[in-house]
Formats: sequence, structure tokens, C-alpha cells
Amino acid sequence: MSAEQTAYRAGFASLVGRPNAGKSTLTNALVGSKVAITSSKPQTTRHAIRGIRTTDSSQLILVDTPGLHRPRSLLGQRLNDLVRETLLSVDVIGFCLPSDQRVGPGDTFIARDLADLHRVRKVPVIAIATKADTVSRDRLAEHLVAIDGLGDWDAIIPCSATGGDQVEEVADLLAAHLPVSPPLYPADQITDETTVVQIAELVREAALEGVRDELPHSLAVQVEEIVPREDRPEDSPLSDVRVNVFVERSSQKAIIIGRGGSRLREVGTEARRGIEDLLGHRVHLDLHVKVAKDWQRDPKALDRLGF
Repeated sequence: MSAEQTAYRAGFASLVGRPNAGKSTLTNALVGSKVAITSSKPQTTRHAIRGIRTTDSSQLILVDTPGLHRPRSLLGQRLNDLVRETLLSVDVIGFCLPSDQRVGPGDTFIARDLADLHRVRKVPVIAIATKADTVSRDRLAEHLVAIDGLGDWDAIIPCSATGGDQVEEVADLLAAHLPVSPPLYPADQITDETTVVQIAELVREAALEGVRDELPHSLAVQVEEIVPREDRPEDSPLSDVRVNVFVERSSQKAIIIGRGGSRLREVGTEARRGIEDLLGHRVHLDLHVKVAKDWQRDPKALDRLGF
């Protein structure tokens, strides 16, 4: 084995695919910890979240992008631009194609983009058949053949992020294409997202559960402040966390709040658990739901909300 093969490798990998292709779940499985929010609703990811997987032989920095899609709003266009910008700066790409859905126009659209990128930048692309545990062996074999017909991939691999099947093999395939380099982050760091962004994402994930299909796109979350309570005993700290949840219409505000505030209480309880795990101490979570009319189409509102 050559010195180049045994040398330490470190670099960036991006997982791409259409919305709801299992990219966030795979990111979390590869990192071994929750760094990206997951939801059955498409278009959950809005930021390129970096998860960091460090082993004795490599450091794989995973950039989990929003799903590429035909945009219907300024927000959609900005998310697509974010994906394309990310792809120009990574060492290897994992193209996620869910096994429980047939290869369709959305996948063909992304495959064409990746073929162009491969031609211009020579970025290697690994095709990953996600959610492999949800289909029969025959259906999976059909899916793999369809993926092969989509383009000229450096490798094709099925995996199940929830079951853990072939997750290590996916990591090895991606890491093999990283440049020889010392680690770029400390070994114990698993994300470079700020605490504020992680808290906002935890609230958004809780708010997305069990809501109607049109609401996920209209939901934005902004952390107003995190203030440690004074005069607390050292062994029992408490922080006040104030968070605004923005929707586009009054009818959506009513959905989030629920009858007598019941839905908002559920969101608060669920989000608080995740925030307390993140901060390592108790929090008092103060949630406010506000209407920012048609914010997805308003450039100033998008800038204010960090898009």
C-alpha cells in the first residue's frame, strides 16, 4: 500500500438529492449524532449544515444541502443557488436517490447538473440508494439499475441510515475521494453550526411535526435571545430562551398555536428537550408566533431571516 493511500485524508462531501431523499438522516447517521433536523415534510433543510465525522484515518466534513427543486418562490431560488454554490467547493458528492420512490424527472434534473459539474470540475459523484430497508430485494435491484442508467457514477451503493446498513461503507467510499490533509476541525467537534442556529432548527423541527403540507415552506424561526438567569446555584443553571416563529398568514398562526394554545405547548415541550440536551442545563422557552406576510417572496424579509 502506498504512502498516499495510508496518509490521513480530510475534506468536504456534499449530499444532494431532491427534497425528502434522506439526506439529513444519512448526515446524522454518518456523524453518529443529530446535527441536521429531519422531518417527513419535504424541504426541511434550509442551511448547508456541516456535520463532522472524524476517524483514525480521515475527517469527513458533511455539507447537508437543501433539496434541489424547481423553485416556486424567491426562497426556493435562493436555496437552489445555495446548493450550486456548495457543490463548487466540495471534494466529493453523494447523490441520494430514495429506494421507496422511482427515479423521476427531479432526479434527472439533478443528474444533468452533476454531469456538468463533473465535466467542468471533475468532482467525483457517489450515487447512494437511500432508504434501502423500505423495499424488497427485487425492487432495490430495479432501483440500482435505474440509477446506473442516469449517469456515469464513480460508485453506486445502497444503504439504510435508520437501520445502519452500509453506512460505514458509504463513509469509506466518500472518504476515499478526499485529499491527503491533516484534520481541519478538532476531533471532538461534530458540527460548526452556532448554538443559536441549532436552537432555531430544533424549534422548527418540533413545529413541523403533524402540520399540513403547505405550512413547512411558510415557517421560519429566529432566536431573539438566550439569557442565563442570575442568582442561580452553580450546580443548577437556568437560561431564558426567547424565540419567534414566523408564518405568512393569520390562518397559519392559528394552526401553530392550536385550540387554546395546545399545539404551541406541544411544540415548546418537544423543542425544550432538544435545547436542554444541547445546552446541558434547564431552559425556560418563550415562544411567540408572528405573521410576516409572504416573507418567502420578500427580499428584505428573507435577508432579515438569514436567507
